[in-house]
Amino acid sequence: MLSFLSLGLLALPAAHATGSHFTARDASTDSANSTVDMVAAAWYTGWHSEDFTLNNVSWDKYTHLIYSFATTLPTANVSLNGSDAELLPQFVYTAQGNDVKAMVSIGGWGGSTAFSENMATQDNITNFVEAIVGFADQYGLDGIDFDWEYPGKQGIGCNAVSENDTANYLAFLQAFRARAAPNFIVTASVPVTPWVGANGSSLSNVSDFAAVLDWVNVMNYDVHGSWDTTVGPNAPLNDTCANATAAVGSAVSAVAAWTAAGMPAHQIVLGVAGYGHSYFVDPVAALATDGALNAYPAFNASEQPLGDAWDNATNTDVCGVVTGPSGVFDLWGLIDAGFLNANGSAADGIHYIVDGCSQTPYVYNETSQVMVSFDDAPSFGAKGSFIADNNVRGFAMWEAGSDYEDILLDAIRSAAGFPDESSEC
Repeated sequence: MLSFLSLGLLALPAAHATGSHFTARDASTDSANSTVDMVAAAWYTGWHSEDFTLNNVSWDKYTHLIYSFATTLPTANVSLNGSDAELLPQFVYTAQGNDVKAMVSIGGWGGSTAFSENMATQDNITNFVEAIVGFADQYGLDGIDFDWEYPGKQGIGCNAVSENDTANYLAFLQAFRARAAPNFIVTASVPVTPWVGANGSSLSNVSDFAAVLDWVNVMNYDVHGSWDTTVGPNAPLNDTCANATAAVGSAVSAVAAWTAAGMPAHQIVLGVAGYGHSYFVDPVAALATDGALNAYPAFNASEQPLGDAWDNATNTDVCGVVTGPSGVFDLWGLIDAGFLNANGSAADGIHYIVDGCSQTPYVYNETSQVMVSFDDAPSFGAKGSFIADNNVRGFAMWEAGSDYEDILLDAIRSAAGFPDESSEC
């Protein structure tokens, strides 16, 4: 058991869910009194279940929980290999017993290889729909989250890709919605800009998708990382005030892009990150002349720091590519590594700064020369306020086990206006 791994999770409520009494206005109707239930959600990873068990989940603080991942197979089916298939029935039983909707996410970064093939023809779509309906019935699921990374674009490196992916995706979702039960929850996890069409540009109209999805989870994280040339915010709240290099995505610009394309704000759930990315940064680059921490310094990409106890020195992906450590630090991992105190504040001897535009904190250990861009309680609170102020449906955190003592969960729930669960019956 990890020394600082503790309670922390979220859950999702659907347009059809009844568990949450906190609502957002449905701006698609003429009635000022028309509302939809809010979403408080997280993904629960089967491969981390030994460290973060079902008993660690703060069930009373969630509406939905999303088990991850079922991965795509080229045979128009899905697999739970690597995600503890034996735990899924207990997950569903426990979630539903706590009045939390039990969902499964299909795809993810490593599980999207066969989406394109499974939707390439009408016969494939029909077979894939039937396979997923059977899968959902087998486990008694309340919903499915489709996490295709990404239609029309290469993701991990060995995905099947077609210029017709996004059009085929819509046809599949329409067929799946028609086949599923009326109250079955259907969501999609999406990038910070709308999917690309056959011409390679982002769709200008996603209203047909909005008609068949309960909501989309905008994955506002991994915006910056070790693939860049300078340190940057992992999950920025805002980038409209950033320079051109840094302005590549944020909660503010993502919600603006998706709503402009026809996805109502009350059908957008903001994806939030309980983790951060680390970088090896020389003190000369990390610190300004006055000793203050720089938010966008250059880093040494050849010396990627090892992340927390969930990271590995080497990683092999589904394409067979071997890389070094990911450098990811969950919130509990930052506490475990001495960057933060147990209450989430910066530890003694650790440099700390908040980038005003992105509302992202950074910590830096001058001795180890490791800098981490992450999210803390204030940054989660700022995102909660953004949700409340912009009629956004709610939030979903990657991942449930990343929090520590519900520091992040409590901050975003409070700022977004969710009721205090301790006062509910």
